[in-house]
Amino acid sequence: MSAPVRLSIDIWSDVMCPWCVIGWHQLQQALAQLAGEIEAEVRWRPFELNPAMPPEGEDMASHMRRKYGQEPSPAAMARMREIAARAGYDMRYLGEAPEPERRLWNTRAAHQLLHHALDAHGPAVQTRLKLALFDAYFQRRRDVSNRAVLLAIAESVGLGREEAEAALDSAALAARIEAEEAEALDMGITSVPLMLIERRFMIPGAQEPEVYVASLRKVAARLVGAAG
Repeated sequence: MSAPVRLSIDIWSDVMCPWCVIGWHQLQQALAQLAGEIEAEVRWRPFELNPAMPPEGEDMASHMRRKYGQEPSPAAMARMREIAARAGYDMRYLGEAPEPERRLWNTRAAHQLLHHALDAHGPAVQTRLKLALFDAYFQRRRDVSNRAVLLAIAESVGLGREEAEAALDSAALAARIEAEEAEALDMGITSVPLMLIERRFMIPGAQEPEVYVASLRKVAARLVGAAG
């Protein structure tokens, strides 16, 4: 039996992007189907949906009316939650009552933490941090721009408080986030999630597991064929 083909997957996403967390779980379902055939190492890349968001954030309803001219319909929201549940993610608010309003926040600091986690601890720890940020935002409605919130989340996945504080204060990390986001725009990435397999093959949007299975198999076959 041949060894599994190892693939790198770079995912451009924002921690406030619902389709990003859905796409991640759909990808995991695909990789479970490909167990023993394909293994993947995931790295998360920065993309800010609202880079100019002020520190106080903005309530979701006002933001959607201002940006798109209307709020999402209850039916559309219910469908998104249904797709998320099918993918294995509960997008309902799971915190204590009363349920807070849905707000959007500036995510630059969160991306700095994620970049540091990758550099200092590797892809697995970065993914744990990313998933914890998703949960904090979607399931707990926490302010993921707030320094205290970010430090608590970082500590919950094993990052030291001092290193997390240094990452949040790092001008060099902030510059790297800007550079990576500029690179994404140069590559034509204007919406997320966007998965880049082996830095060559793009899969845009959140896809059903069967789409990921077919795409990953196609990439693996090309790599094996090229190596042979």
